[in-house]
Amino acid sequence: MSYKTDTFEKELSFIRNEKIKEFATKAIKLLPDYFFEIPASSSSKYHSQYAQGKGGLTRHVKAAVRTAVELLNLKMFKFTEDEKDLIITSLILHDGAKSGLPKQEFSVSTHPLIMTEYLKSSEELKDIISDRYFSLIVTGVNHHMGEFVFDYKTKKQVLEMPDTKFENFIFMCDYISSRKLFEVNFDAEVIRKLPQNNP
Repeated sequence: MSYKTDTFEKELSFIRNEKIKEFATKAIKLLPDYFFEIPASSSSKYHSQYAQGKGGLTRHVKAAVRTAVELLNLKMFKFTEDEKDLIITSLILHDGAKSGLPKQEFSVSTHPLIMTEYLKSSEELKDIISDRYFSLIVTGVNHHMGEFVFDYKTKKQVLEMPDTKFENFIFMCDYISSRKLFEVNFDAEVIRKLPQNNP
């Protein structure tokens, strides 16, 4: 294990499909070093206090994954077990290129597209999971910004709106975890229930 995968040990433990977990583990190792250092918001205008300061972006990602796991325990969200794993993986990776590649001073509005191109270009990630599963991770990362598809400087649309329930669920988890309304207790126990254990 590296410090990168150690950082997301708990989040990786939520993934049940071993091939998807292998993909997620290798993808985490490819994340740029700065990802583990920067705050979730370069301007401090966005995200809760817990996501500010050194390591704030990783805390935001952890919060988004925990939000997803809690919601996925509800029967109302009808995803397969593998889709749940792919949602968790997408959320772990969604802000992987938040400040661009190479790193820029501020958050880059097209960071979802930069991240998915980075994943697509990796020889290490090829053939671990099916093309369909890889495509779902890409679409999850690409659409995690939801309705916030415009560049904050140029005001031009640079991203696509989410369309599927998979894409919208990922956006919802990212959105909830970024609201200043909420603070997160990272010591609280979060369990991904087995399907038959749902009440």
